[in-house]
Amino acid sequence: MKHLVLLLLFAPGILLSQNNTIFYDLLIRNATIIDGSGKDKFTAHVLVSNNEIVQIERDTSLEFKAEKIIDADGLVLSPGFIDTHSHGDPLETPGFENFLAMGVTTITLGQDGYSPNEEELSHWMDKVQKIQPATNIAMFVGHNTLRQLSGVNYDTLPGEKGLVDMEKLLQKAMDAGAFGMTTGLEYNPGNFSRAIELQRLAKIVGKNGGIIMSHMRNEDDSELENSIKELLAQGKYCPVHISHIKSVYGKGDQRAKEILSLLENARAEGIKVTADLYPYSASYTGIAIVFPDWAKKPNDYEIVLKTRKAELQEFLRNKIAERNGPESTLIGSGKFKGKTLEKISLELNKPFEDVLIEDIGPYGAGGAYFIMDDELQEKLMQHQLVNICSDGSPTMRHPRGYGSFAKMIETFVIGEGKFSLEEAIHKMTGVSAEILGIEDRGLIKVGYKADLLLFDPSEIKEMATYEEPHKLAEGFKYVYVNGEIAKKESEFSEGRNGKVLRRP
Repeated sequence: MKHLVLLLLFAPGILLSQNNTIFYDLLIRNATIIDGSGKDKFTAHVLVSNNEIVQIERDTSLEFKAEKIIDADGLVLSPGFIDTHSHGDPLETPGFENFLAMGVTTITLGQDGYSPNEEELSHWMDKVQKIQPATNIAMFVGHNTLRQLSGVNYDTLPGEKGLVDMEKLLQKAMDAGAFGMTTGLEYNPGNFSRAIELQRLAKIVGKNGGIIMSHMRNEDDSELENSIKELLAQGKYCPVHISHIKSVYGKGDQRAKEILSLLENARAEGIKVTADLYPYSASYTGIAIVFPDWAKKPNDYEIVLKTRKAELQEFLRNKIAERNGPESTLIGSGKFKGKTLEKISLELNKPFEDVLIEDIGPYGAGGAYFIMDDELQEKLMQHQLVNICSDGSPTMRHPRGYGSFAKMIETFVIGEGKFSLEEAIHKMTGVSAEILGIEDRGLIKVGYKADLLLFDPSEIKEMATYEEPHKLAEGFKYVYVNGEIAKKESEFSEGRNGKVLRRP
């Protein structure tokens, strides 16, 4: 007993009074704990010191002393949510209030193949840590960025020097603590890459214990299986993860089962594959997604207009028709933001394809595209290999950046009963941490960092809509990041306590 008292006396964040009473930094009493593991809830006290969970006491008759005490009777205590696919610039918006308001305490950046355009990613990570963001950040290096920095750019078959240069840049990023590499094979210049390049880079990721997260080459239903198989080939060398899994134009429960069987069969063969998705039926990306490759960089758009305009008009007419028509494309940035392509066409009194060609262009806007089937997406969402993400940011005009995690609870737990609260939280915490390889977050467990949420599930509200996408979620009463309060009720803390996480 004497030795235990001495250990506690010198433990950071734990103090002893003159009568040997232990004082903790934070005591959360009588909480209904959903610990992120998927197991049943239980009632306990949680004690925090030095930013870590140091005790979980199920005997609620015991008394403890702490600098701050919260009576959580009637409230759920869960780990902070981990967003496995998110966007934003912490040097521009370090407060990340959109994420904190929906319970997200850790985000991932460097997605879709794009990371900061710096050869030394560690320098950028150091700058972010210096300003201290409000959320934790797990960083990835982007494959498209590696192509740009190495000078490979639009080469379909890079020479050996280009491949080696990309490998060296990737190794530097992994040494800096990046959690892996992301690919954006639907975007330039990533869509110029081929198997040998991707698999060589996958070997570097695997050697360093990382993961590849991929916005795959084509998410159209007719090409989806080929895209998944391309990623699974990289999975021979490292864990692989399908970003925002979806089937554009695919429909129904049976189609979802066929897609999921590809993942299940790969797992049975020893390939560690997982996926995430956001709980919305509209995607969001640059308008270039609807333009043909020959109208995009590195091709000269002005020459395309002079020589192939009629062909481009026909292509866009057909493409938009396939994507459920101009009423299903909602422009999210630029001078037409907040309007559908159909509405813009009516206002300008010109065909929607000419609006795209003449008034927007392939790089003139981002947009939301209502192209997914709810039944199919919900079946994907329910699978054990699929966790929840937002694919959102503070500035994107899509409600997923402000509402995804709140919507999971409000709609799919409380409203429709598709998940138990334990299952939903598991998909937003423990599963996400395991996929990323974060070893001390995602669970309420002794020794884990105190990223914590306190809330009444019935009060969680997704407030963002497609018309008003920047409305903060409501209902998370307390949000703790590394043991410090980040949000209480509707007020955000002035201080920020997030960390740039480094791969273990």
